[in-house]
Amino acid sequence: MDTIEIQRIVEVEHDNWWYRERRGILARELRRAGLPGLAVDIGAAGGGNTRVLREHGWRAVAVDCSETAVNLCLERGIDAHRGDACFLPLPSGEYDLAVALNVLEHVEDDRAAAGEIARVLRPGGSALVAVPCDMRLWSAHDVALGRVRRYSRSALTGLLEEAGLFVEQVWSWNVLIRPLVRWRRHRAPHCEDMARLHPFMNETLRLVTALERHLPVKSWPGVTLFARASRL
Repeated sequence: MDTIEIQRIVEVEHDNWWYRERRGILARELRRAGLPGLAVDIGAAGGGNTRVLREHGWRAVAVDCSETAVNLCLERGIDAHRGDACFLPLPSGEYDLAVALNVLEHVEDDRAAAGEIARVLRPGGSALVAVPCDMRLWSAHDVALGRVRRYSRSALTGLLEEAGLFVEQVWSWNVLIRPLVRWRRHRAPHCEDMARLHPFMNETLRLVTALERHLPVKSWPGVTLFARASRL
């Protein structure tokens, strides 16, 4: 992720529907996780998710391969380190939680990155992972964002299990807007996700996405996959 994109994320993530709802998922997962402990946010960018961890009582460290991202985190008072997802600059077996939201799809050797998630977790520690799903949604948009792949449920599950993690649940997100996303990405493949949306559209998308919490659609095809796993 380049400097310009990281800066755009920091500019829009507070109000943008997608980042707000993703932080909401993280917050709900933290509430179900029990007592807070030591956590790492892998691919932290400007530290938006790291701040959610801290707000819920976790002692959280951010890791990103970008010097710009690390500096932004440090400016926000976040403990941050520069490091590759495949070679985390962290000790083994010490973390209670590892968060890697929309990271693995950017990594050529995603097996190594998944192995690092498992390595830094203590036995019984948890991982929360999010990736874009379904190669049928692949477009120039993915290329522009530097993605290497999109994942199926079986591919994500297999990747995490091969790393030594027990996959507790895999679920879809952004199910209701999938037809819109597919149409938009192939009709306007160079659309700018980091652009500020009109407030009405931003709130409409947030409400539609929030509606998914109350509908039995997590097994349906969506735009993103979430996985919760634990180290054996």
